[in-house]
Amino acid sequence: MAGILSRFKDIMSSNINALLDKVEDPMKMIDQYLRNLESDLGKVKAETAAVMAEETRAKRELDECTESINKMQAYAEKALLAGNEADARAFLEKKSELSKKLSSLQQTYDIAKENSTKMRAMHDKIVKDIAELNSRRDQLKAKMAVAETQEKLNKIGSSVDGAMGNMSKFDEMEAKINKKLDTANAMAELNSSKDSDNIDDLMAKYDTQANGASSETDDELAALKAKLGLQ
Repeated sequence: MAGILSRFKDIMSSNINALLDKVEDPMKMIDQYLRNLESDLGKVKAETAAVMAEETRAKRELDECTESINKMQAYAEKALLAGNEADARAFLEKKSELSKKLSSLQQTYDIAKENSTKMRAMHDKIVKDIAELNSRRDQLKAKMAVAETQEKLNKIGSSVDGAMGNMSKFDEMEAKINKKLDTANAMAELNSSKDSDNIDDLMAKYDTQANGASSETDDELAALKAKLGLQ
């Protein structure tokens, strides 16, 4: 009994949340605690019932003894009224004997009653404590569900952060590729412009040569006309 009460005292006075931090599955441990307490409560009930039965037995013996004393007193009075003093004396001696026994029975009953009262109070407190623990278990289960949901959200958040990081890297690579493409296009445009300039220069060269030859011919033709007097 002392061990049972000590276990109840430890559990009720301890911080269950702190105890549960040390185990992998807190809710399983809570359920196990409560199963153990329910088992202990069964033992306490049996002990309480036995003590209460002892109180009932002691009360019955006390009442029976009191009734016998009253009966001896009544018979002693009847014997005296009938003129039988010896019989009356015998009844009074029995009454005296029963009175001594009554004192012992009264002490026994008082102790039994006190024990019964204590055990009943102890039993009722344990029942109340278990009800309180069951309520706390429901609250803890609700907290556990919230915590598990939050953990899932945290994991999802980490995944989203990872995805965003990958998307950012993708954007960086896309920017690099676009920059490289733009540079290549610019170089191609510059190269194309240079080729065009070369062609234009080449064409101008021959245009100049052609224009030069025509001018010399015209000059020679003019000189010839002057010589012949055709001007």
